[in-house]
Amino acid sequence: MGRGGAPNDRIDGPERKCIATGEVQPKFGLIRFVAGPEGQIFPDILGKLPGRGIYVAADRTALEKAVKKDLFSRGAKQAVTVADDLVAEVERLLVRRVVELISLQRKAGKAVAGYEKVKSWLQMEEAEVLIQAVDGSGRGKSKLSTPHYGSYIGCLTADELGLAFGRQTVIHGALASGGLTQRVVEEAHRLKGVRENEGGNGHSKG
Repeated sequence: MGRGGAPNDRIDGPERKCIATGEVQPKFGLIRFVAGPEGQIFPDILGKLPGRGIYVAADRTALEKAVKKDLFSRGAKQAVTVADDLVAEVERLLVRRVVELISLQRKAGKAVAGYEKVKSWLQMEEAEVLIQAVDGSGRGKSKLSTPHYGSYIGCLTADELGLAFGRQTVIHGALASGGLTQRVVEEAHRLKGVRENEGGNGHSKG
C-alpha cells in the first residue's frame, strides 16, 4: 500500500451499504450512525452503540450529502434530527480515535517520534508506517520515505500528533508492525476521507 492508500488486506469481513452513495463496501471504510431514543443521530466511531446501524462512506462529500438530503431518516426508517455540526463531530471523534491508538502504540514501545528516531527505524526496517504532520515542512518531510510495502499517514496536524506522543508538537512519527498498527492505518484512512475536501488541514480541533 502506497502513500495515503487504503488498507488493502481487509477485503474479507462484513460489508454494509452507504446511504449516500449506494455502494456496498467493507465496514471499516464506513462511518456507523445510530438513532438515539429521541431520534437524534449519533456517530458511532467504535461501532458498538446499540440500535440499527446506518452507514455512510468515510468521505466528506458523502457525509455532507447524507445530512443535506436527510438520508438518515430514510436509513433509520423514521424521522430523525441531525446536528448542524455532525460532519465536524465525526472528524473530531476520528481525530481522537487515531490519537488514542497511536498513544497506545507508543506506550507499548511500537511508536517513536522525532526525525532522527524515525529515520533510524526506517533504516533498520523497524517501521511499518510513516506518520508526518500535514502542516509540517514539505522539504523536511520529503527526506523520509514510506517503508517498502508499508503505509503513510499524513492527515494529522503537528498539534494532534503531539497529543499522541505526549509532546507539544510532532512532525515525524513511525509505527512498528503488530499491536494496533493496522487499526491506526484504517482509522487514519477514514479520517483522511472525512478531511479530504478541507485540503487535509484539519480546521477543527478537539
